[in-house]
Amino acid sequence: MSKPMTLNVRVSGPLGDFVAANVGADGAYENVSEYVRDLIRRDMAQREAETFARLKAELARAFRQGDETFVSVDADDFLDRVRSRSAP
Repeated sequence: MSKPMTLNVRVSGPLGDFVAANVGADGAYENVSEYVRDLIRRDMAQREAETFARLKAELARAFRQGDETFVSVDADDFLDRVRSRSAP
């Protein structure tokens, strides 16, 4: 497991107001750290969902193909191909 990371972020104006509205007695989060961790978790979940959706679409496209288009590949080749398509 990696070491904890400390982040220092300065927000002002509308961003600061928005964060302040979501933190404390009137907000959904007790503190800014809790809010930022939740935002990061949501971003991670969204990226995982997008990756899964791409894989699902790829598999659906493959299953619609006729048997004559079948090409045998090993797991490493398949994973390399998927990784290359999902790389930013």
